Amino acid sequence: MITLQVQQLSKRYIKKPVLSDLSFTHESGVLGIAGENGSGKSTLLKCLSYLLKPSKGNFSWIKDGKVLDRTEVKSITGFAAPYISLYAELTARENIQFISNISDLEISEDHISSLIDEMDVASFQHQAFGSLSSGQKQRVKLAVALVQQPEILILDEPGTNLDEKGFSLIEKLVNDSKSQNRFMVIASNNKLELDLCDQIINLTNS
Repeated sequence: MITLQVQQLSKRYIKKPVLSDLSFTHESGVLGIAGENGSGKSTLLKCLSYLLKPSKGNFSWIKDGKVLDRTEVKSITGFAAPYISLYAELTARENIQFISNISDLEISEDHISSLIDEMDVASFQHQAFGSLSSGQKQRVKLAVALVQQPEILILDEPGTNLDEKGFSLIEKLVNDSKSQNRFMVIASNNKLELDLCDQIINLTNS
């Protein structure tokens, strides 16, 4: 079981506060991060993923009573966001394979094929990533986030550029995460996505 503890976390950009003294604990179910654009949702996720350093405060990922260090957290975390870039010249499948190749885990081709089917990437898996539509790219990014079978899955605006069928995909990810006891975080201002969450942290513009 994984627990997240956040204590008085703050982040400033050139003296502009984005997050101010944020504290919360989340132990089970899906954590939702809500807030309007500019409220700091993406900044919070980047801090929790060690992509950004907080200006002050701290947070801890705890697994079975043990506080995980930065390397341990990153090794078990999958992250998907609209602003994350993949290799434009590689095909959708090659991008997924590349992430699997640099993983410390032995990931089978069967697992990759299964992800491609689950994320509905099969019909364009051999096309260059740069040539795909925005919705197709988002599906590939979700598959990449899942390729290492992460224990922590962090999704920033997961439904971005997805159609109605795409929401069913997000709903399935949530249900799968719950059944697998995966720690899942969804940052969104989409009510349908937030309704899938068990606990919601509301951020406000500073």
